[in-house]
Amino acid sequence: MLTAYGASVVTLMMIFYALESRSPWFTLAFALACAGSSLYGWLSGTWPFGVVEGVWALVALRKWRHLMKTRPQPDPV
Repeated sequence: MLTAYGASVVTLMMIFYALESRSPWFTLAFALACAGSSLYGWLSGTWPFGVVEGVWALVALRKWRHLMKTRPQPDPV
């Protein structure tokens, strides 16, 4: 069950990473998938993997916040 979870979150990471240029929301989804992958690392006993994926989650979350602050806002009607 744990292996299936790990394979799923890593697959989602790859998909969301590939789609990041389409929308900031894919960047957020990538950050969440990285966090899920970090959890997998900790649960499986490979704490270095958990640490690295946790750092990637924070980097992607920071990137998402920056993208949301700098994207053009629609004109009020």
